[in-house]
Amino acid sequence: MSQRYAGAQSQGFKNYIENVAIVGAAGRIGKHFVAELLKTGKHKVTAVTREDSTSPMPEGVEVMRVDYSDPSTLAKAMKGQDVLIITMGVTSPSDQHAKLVEAAAEARVPWVFPNEYGIDCENEELGRDTIIGSGNAKNREEIEKLGVSSWIGFACSFWYEFSLGGHSCRYGFDFKEKSMVCIDDGNTPINTTTWPQCGRAMAKLLSLKVLPENEQDKSPCLDMFRNKFVYISSFCLSQKQMMQSVLRVTGDNPEDWKITYENHKERYNAGMKEMQQGDMNGFAKLLYTRLFYPDGSGNYEKTKGTQNELLGLPKEDLDEYTKVAIRMAENNEVPS
Repeated sequence: MSQRYAGAQSQGFKNYIENVAIVGAAGRIGKHFVAELLKTGKHKVTAVTREDSTSPMPEGVEVMRVDYSDPSTLAKAMKGQDVLIITMGVTSPSDQHAKLVEAAAEARVPWVFPNEYGIDCENEELGRDTIIGSGNAKNREEIEKLGVSSWIGFACSFWYEFSLGGHSCRYGFDFKEKSMVCIDDGNTPINTTTWPQCGRAMAKLLSLKVLPENEQDKSPCLDMFRNKFVYISSFCLSQKQMMQSVLRVTGDNPEDWKITYENHKERYNAGMKEMQQGDMNGFAKLLYTRLFYPDGSGNYEKTKGTQNELLGLPKEDLDEYTKVAIRMAENNEVPS
């Protein structure tokens, strides 16, 4: 597609994002998208939710209730929207994403963020090894095939607070047992992002103008990311660096912790076997382990860079979010 310019568009074209519909507005990452979008004062946010949902919504969010068995309710919810953000849990019905994308196309929504907020699925080998790549690719292909909306992939790697404070199958930490499993020597760095940084990134991205004004305009715009990924990050850390933060926050000494080591391939294979036997923590184990492979797949900052500077994202305090992770672990706020 040749470059389009705002100055050449027909009368009535608006070169900004105003109306944003979000599925999963009260979810783990969705609520951070909503909070930051509302802060800008530039966006009207609509939560698309099931008819029977009882999830509370923040003040200032319009609620559109839909019946996924009735496409007309979905199309009505999408009418007039500039962007559809889809965030759904792993237990959502398998056809729900396609229904939303089809409704967005029917309502001629220009932009869709498909349901992938994590690893770099542009890396096909990584996507294949983590099992999620083909499904995510299918979601993007469905958007393109309909020929109406453009997609933007949101690569933020694993969520730091959730992953550090969760089960040891994630970043290897068990705060109640004071134990840690290092993958290989624990020194492989990966990108990781906090929930608030994800929210800020979405709000900054949707506050960009849509198109450059003319051929001379080289300033950032949303069109730069049409059918591409945006890469953001809070930190690029190894497990050992995470442990150093934990020690600073807790005042513990290294000898207070039981630290063990596992080969990356053996841990990945163990996770695969556990998953095949019905233990979904095995899936998390293989998923997280794959990013700590020594091939650098988890460090997209090094291979592709990030859009942190372009979006004006702040540098964050690692120890502040380590405290959040520990609180979450102690209060059982992260499902095992």
